[in-house]
Amino acid sequence: MEAFKTLIWIINIISALAVIVLVLLQHGKGADAGATFGSGSGSAQGVFGSAGNANFLSRSTAIAATFFFATCMAMVYIHTHSSKHGLDFSDVKQTQQAPKPATPAQNNTTPVAPNPQQQ
Repeated sequence: MEAFKTLIWIINIISALAVIVLVLLQHGKGADAGATFGSGSGSAQGVFGSAGNANFLSRSTAIAATFFFATCMAMVYIHTHSSKHGLDFSDVKQTQQAPKPATPAQNNTTPVAPNPQQQ
């Protein structure tokens, strides 16, 4: 079961990073108002086909977000249906006694200010 939890964690972290990267790669709707992408017409057909990169990036983002939410829900299910919750220190053995706090010194050699009336 621990290997399954680790796999879910790894998929969750990778999909979260993928969503972040894919969202940062996408242009906003106002980004193409005065700028041209590449050189000449049809430059978006180079790598991503005739649909352009918006369709590829938006589908990739949707797939990564689906994996992220699915793994989040899997982690919630695993946590709520496990017998152990939180940290368990019931089987921890103490090897040494904790040091006792030092007691203050018992000698009465504190300096006393001279009394001006005794002079």
